[in-house]
Amino acid sequence: SEKNSSNILNIRLLSVVQLSVSEDLGCRRGEFSRKHYGSVELLISSDADGAIQRAGRFRVENGSSGENTDYTPGTWHRTDVHLENPEYHTRWYFKYFLGKVHQNYIGTDAEKNPFFLSVVLSDQNNQRIPQYHSILWRKTGTQKICLPYSPTKTLSVKSILSAMSLDKFEKSPREIFHPEIQKDLLVLEEQEGSVNFKFGVLYAKDGQLTDDEMFSNETGSESFQRFLHLLGDTITLKGWTGYRGGLDTKNDTTGTCSIYTVFQGHEIMFHVSTMLPYSRENKQQVERKRHIGNDIVTIVFQEGEESSPAFKPSMIRSHFTHIFALVRYNKQNDSYRLKIFSEESVPLFGPPLPSPPVFTNHQEFRDFVLVKLINGEKATLETPTFSQKRQRTLDMLIRSLYQDLMPDLHKNMLNRRSFSDVLPESPKSTRKKEEARQAEFVRLGQALKLKTTVKGDTTANLSTTSFCKKEPWESQSFCSNFPHEVVCADSWGQSLLVSTDAGILLIDDGQPSVQVFDKTLQIKQMHVLEALDLLIARTDKGKDSRLLVFRLSAVQKDIETKQMIRSKYDCRENKLERTKGCHLYAINTHHGSELRIVVAIRNKLLLITKKYNPRNSLTSSSLLSSSESPVEEFQYIREICLSDPPVVMTLVDGPTGDSDNMICVAYRHQFDLINESTGEPYRLHHVETNKVNFVAAIDVYEDGEAGLLLCYNYVCQYRKVYPFNGGSPLIQPSAYDFHFSWNQVPYAVVCAFPYILAFTTDSIEIRLVVNGNLVHTAVVPELQLVASRSDIYFKATAAVSGSSDSSSKEMSSRSSPQTPTADEMPECPLSSLEGEVPCKNLYKIPLSNLVGRSIERPLKSPLAPKVITTTTSSGIASLPVTHSLSLSRMEIKEIASRTRKELLGKLSLFFSVHINCQVYNF
Repeated sequence: SEKNSSNILNIRLLSVVQLSVSEDLGCRRGEFSRKHYGSVELLISSDADGAIQRAGRFRVENGSSGENTDYTPGTWHRTDVHLENPEYHTRWYFKYFLGKVHQNYIGTDAEKNPFFLSVVLSDQNNQRIPQYHSILWRKTGTQKICLPYSPTKTLSVKSILSAMSLDKFEKSPREIFHPEIQKDLLVLEEQEGSVNFKFGVLYAKDGQLTDDEMFSNETGSESFQRFLHLLGDTITLKGWTGYRGGLDTKNDTTGTCSIYTVFQGHEIMFHVSTMLPYSRENKQQVERKRHIGNDIVTIVFQEGEESSPAFKPSMIRSHFTHIFALVRYNKQNDSYRLKIFSEESVPLFGPPLPSPPVFTNHQEFRDFVLVKLINGEKATLETPTFSQKRQRTLDMLIRSLYQDLMPDLHKNMLNRRSFSDVLPESPKSTRKKEEARQAEFVRLGQALKLKTTVKGDTTANLSTTSFCKKEPWESQSFCSNFPHEVVCADSWGQSLLVSTDAGILLIDDGQPSVQVFDKTLQIKQMHVLEALDLLIARTDKGKDSRLLVFRLSAVQKDIETKQMIRSKYDCRENKLERTKGCHLYAINTHHGSELRIVVAIRNKLLLITKKYNPRNSLTSSSLLSSSESPVEEFQYIREICLSDPPVVMTLVDGPTGDSDNMICVAYRHQFDLINESTGEPYRLHHVETNKVNFVAAIDVYEDGEAGLLLCYNYVCQYRKVYPFNGGSPLIQPSAYDFHFSWNQVPYAVVCAFPYILAFTTDSIEIRLVVNGNLVHTAVVPELQLVASRSDIYFKATAAVSGSSDSSSKEMSSRSSPQTPTADEMPECPLSSLEGEVPCKNLYKIPLSNLVGRSIERPLKSPLAPKVITTTTSSGIASLPVTHSLSLSRMEIKEIASRTRKELLGKLSLFFSVHINCQVYNF
């Protein structure tokens, strides 16, 4: 035990400036955005004489900026090749509403703009979790939210609209009973974007630099034919009954054959230049340009070596095509190289290209290209050109539908009740009539669903070519049958330190739990700082609340020697002075030589620091002093008074760390920035809604400058925070700002680049940090987030084999009743069924899977010590080092250096970012 304790002390002294992978990768959105998604450049096209013909600004994605980079290929795993905002997550009306009994309402807001509201009580992904799915149709677009179902509390229309920030009306909502409304709402949903896609494929020979030359190629090479065969199947157009993508399937006027495929439920028709009609008399090949020039996305297959003149988007005369995918084939190593050009107004979209962007696995290349192009077309639809047109169309459809319903406002078709219950009881006298109406409502909805599916206007087949691919968010079982209620926790190496109703336990996978503190010590918040050999904890509530600090080495020594289980009485010497009555604290997660702690006591903030002196890091005196109480190493700095007690606090590091450090606090209806040096508050964001549920303020750094993800209610908003200028921060809106809405109100949000995860009571909603796009919703019954500073741990109800499948099928084949009764209401979660004992397990999502770190490091567990001797660059074995999932400052600088080389390269880059802000298996 003395040897292990010594190792921990050496780690504290030698690795005091370490940062975890989460703290490094999860916070540098700006640097990694440019590395993965490229920078905007001015691309100029010239004729044979060198005269400039056209120019355009495009974001160039090439995996890396320079060809001579020393970045090792394969350093990062491909973790994020996913469809963004997939139809089976976004097309709610088709999936949850159509063909089921549900309610539809009509009204006008305070500006006299009509709106429609649809509400259904359904089971979430057949997981036996009843929920209300709600869609608000407005001219600005659709808003979707989930609301929990309560058998004792009836949900009202007013409460739903209030959750959607719609509180004032010109005319109160009234219910529409006519079943034909389903057909009209389905048309509104189709405005979200196309389910099927048409992509252009342009063949370019080596040396061809104009669109006339490229479109004049009658046939392609053998490598081009192999590429087409990789994309899809050759189909005969005449008599074709599937998605045709604008091609003639009757008279062969657009060619006799084409390339077609189905990918993850989407039909794709390729407009191949060599398969479209060719005219020897027409040098411009208008018929070919008519199709490919009107495609949003075009693939350019270019022959020739890498040193040959490369394709540029400015070579193509098209105002409609926004994305070009340049593909080159290398015969020597049978590989494909990919390069993406996106018009500068197109928001960022994934997946990011690997570095270098070379694919030797052809099937992986096909999957990557198709996902990239589908995501690219969806992103293009968010540009002003398309979004404004879509908004005008949606506004026209809503107003037209409203005008059609106006004559029936005083008839029986519309319910005159204002803010009626979503699931109203039907009077006994009209029950038979209501049941007949519901039956007709369901019959028409199911007929529409079948017709839409057959027509190919919605995703029918959700299978994927990578069906067996392991997703990065897949969890691992960490501890089965965990019987205790979890208050808070933090990871300690491979183990988990958990505060429960039975005391503080140390849990490791496959080993018995060890009690560290008894139940007299009630810890409400904790941080395990291995690099500093510290455990920071907040105990109790109210006046007896305190902040405690312990040495991890001392705690581990107690565990190894089994000398004692500490109680609240044994921790008297670990209390930090002046922290009595604290209800919240925060630390700076990106600490270097100084650890800062801010403690909230009602509306008062205490700033406390612990400084480390590197000059004494290896002296015997420092080793001896480390055995003393850690309380003496902390010093009180200043006190700051706020107007209200904070609900959320986050420390924001300034670029210099002298007088530009900040504290983000949330209280009342606002987020404020507090200058640590002066205590002056500055308004960061005001929430314009009646009721605010603050969730988190997550620090996300842009090239060394701070940014914050502000999470409240259904909203996640990004705000960049510039350094203090003359005592005040620059927080004016910038191009970096974006926001998006979660489908459910989260109680916790975790950032692990490239993902941001929202935790609700029964699901994990996974989106991308760079654009907020949804990639997956994992249904997790009775979910509780446990810890997330390193690996992500959560507690959930275990799935019961055998009974869930039959229940799911039964649930999905039945329409949700309008008024649930005892035997008709949606099934309750498995754990609460009669005769079954609730079974809660702890699960872990490894952070390395999410961030794509390929170099796995052994993790030290306090329960199973693993000491590894490392070798220095000079070849001399250094002191034993206990590894954790972390990077040293030197490693971070090395990664940053590589990143900057790739970003800067040999060019002067212009960077401009425009960002709009499935079943879970255990």
